[in-house]
Amino acid sequence: MPTIHLTTFIAAPVEVVFDLSRSVDIHKKSMAKHQEEAVAGTRYGLMEREDTVTWKAKHIFKTRILRVKITGMKKAEQFTDEQMDGDFKFMKHEHHFKSCDNGTIMIDLFHFESPYGAFGKWFNALFFTRYMKKLLEQRNNLIKEFAENGKWKQLLAN
Repeated sequence: MPTIHLTTFIAAPVEVVFDLSRSVDIHKKSMAKHQEEAVAGTRYGLMEREDTVTWKAKHIFKTRILRVKITGMKKAEQFTDEQMDGDFKFMKHEHHFKSCDNGTIMIDLFHFESPYGAFGKWFNALFFTRYMKKLLEQRNNLIKEFAENGKWKQLLAN
């Protein structure tokens, strides 16, 4: 099963980075290119433990639906979302946050398994793992931008 491990330094307080990371609105902005929208569950604002959201987006030539649930959360330290329904055979995304002297270290562990057995493994190796890593980096870069230049104040105030 592939795991994508990303570490991102953000020059902002851990509480801000944590809230931006669980913001449905930031996620939608980061995936605008894929016409991603929240169509059920928590559709706006901040996700909390036990919340679900159903995403609809265009990825890899097809409109896809993914329903995830926040299965664990410790404020300003970590949260986990897991697929309830969708195209993955398995998907679990762990978000970890560590405060440091000049900001926050954000760590993503994205575990997934594609369907279709040997073909799915081949697809992951040739394309899909890189594709997912790029999407996560896109999201993290937007979180970094909002956190470091103060855009978060307006977004989180709504």
